[in-house]
Amino acid sequence: MNAQLQPTGSAYFIAKETEKPETHTLSVLVDNEPGVLARVIGLFSGRGYNIESLTVSETEHEKHLSRITIVTRGTPHVLEQIKHQLERIVPVHRVVDLTVRSHELGQDRPLERELALVKVAGTGEGRVEALRLADAFRASVIDANTEHFIFEITGKGSKIDQFIAIMKPLGLVEICRTGVAALNRGPQGM
Repeated sequence: MNAQLQPTGSAYFIAKETEKPETHTLSVLVDNEPGVLARVIGLFSGRGYNIESLTVSETEHEKHLSRITIVTRGTPHVLEQIKHQLERIVPVHRVVDLTVRSHELGQDRPLERELALVKVAGTGEGRVEALRLADAFRASVIDANTEHFIFEITGKGSKIDQFIAIMKPLGLVEICRTGVAALNRGPQGM
């Protein structure tokens, strides 16, 4: 077999060459019990799928249900495969491709937000500029002393990426991001 055509161990190898990779946001409703997240992540890693963002939290306490929000990238064929494989995991109640659902509703994308904590160290003019730019981005100062700030910023991933990029030359020290939380617009639920 030609070395260029050998499988890589990743499911992306089987994708049709005419299909272009897309980024999709999946919402997975699962039982809130030990090992469920490990099984979902195991599905991705075992098949060579990449997770770009992962957020998990209990959403219905009385029913012991959690919502996992996963941002992943693949061809339409691979994304459909991921969805069907997730649906076969026993404690999974429902899988919704929020990106596909938003298109069905006539919208471009689901509502997606992230939270980030951004630590910036500096003094003098750099410190003043960091505060000015943080205000323009509606970032809140949640901790400060004479040597650093910690900003809290929420918004689309692209907004957070921009904020981080402009803070780099001003003394960016550390970043912690939550990952994407997402919902579709409209009155209906998942």
